[in-house]
Amino acid sequence: MMDPRMLTLLGVVTIALIAGSAIGELMRFTARSDRGRAFGDNLRSRMLSWWIMAAIFIISILIGGTTTVILFALSSFLAFREFITLSATRRGDHRALFWAFFVIIPLQYIFVARANHEMFTILIPVFAFLMIPARIAAAGDTGEFVGRMSRIQWGLMVCVYFVSHVPALLTLEIAGYDGSNAILLFFFILIVQMNDVMQYVVGSLIGRTPIAPTVSPNKTVEGMIGGVVSSAAIGAALAWATPFSVIPAACLAMAIAWMGFLGDIKMSAVKRDIGVKDYAATLPGHGGVLDRLDSLTFAAPLFFHVVRYFYVM
Repeated sequence: MMDPRMLTLLGVVTIALIAGSAIGELMRFTARSDRGRAFGDNLRSRMLSWWIMAAIFIISILIGGTTTVILFALSSFLAFREFITLSATRRGDHRALFWAFFVIIPLQYIFVARANHEMFTILIPVFAFLMIPARIAAAGDTGEFVGRMSRIQWGLMVCVYFVSHVPALLTLEIAGYDGSNAILLFFFILIVQMNDVMQYVVGSLIGRTPIAPTVSPNKTVEGMIGGVVSSAAIGAALAWATPFSVIPAACLAMAIAWMGFLGDIKMSAVKRDIGVKDYAATLPGHGGVLDRLDSLTFAAPLFFHVVRYFYVM
């Protein structure tokens, strides 16, 4: 935490949060249209949640890497619970779900904490995918078997496997970057969140062209482009804090932003299928835990494996 790069990043985030909160309050009191006031109210509630999430994340880094792993393990548990609560399950799924919640999730994050990359990358897509259908079949309930099996498997992939790649960044041994992985994790989270912010702000202000109107009506081409371009600029500006040079940092930030957008759209499609607006109401202005993790789900595996392939010793 005393690394000058980390302190500078914390300062940048604090300034951004203060500026966002001030803009939200200004919009609420000066807006002359219902749309402007709604934008100000929405931004205010979002900023409150971002303050809370930033504080939790910073405290976890202060305490240590293991605490960060535990934080994401808890987030995966809650996200998977939200997903399963809104999914159609039957009595024959209960024992498979017990294994998913109390064996697979803890094991996945134990392998992350121990930097066991081999087991971390195959536990869920191999062993869990074999065990889940076998356990459901053993219960003797064959009704909607494929759909029930697939929902649990997909929930584990999205809520646990994909998300666990975020704290796994702490375990990478990057040449010339010893002891600085928390900064890399901070960089990734910052790009994901700033992409979400800029997509929302640009889309709300100048967005005119829906990009997937039947999936997420508020997502616009202009907002998506604004988010990706802004992320590239932020990534390039923060290259000094990463093991990347300016161009690779900008390209990785663009990839994170694009995959974050796809992850968001994907989880919106799931919500449309289920028939809900949010997965829960845990965070004001943000819905549930899974609503906050959706942008991470596609971006985290991509970022982790690109960094591991090109930069790990």
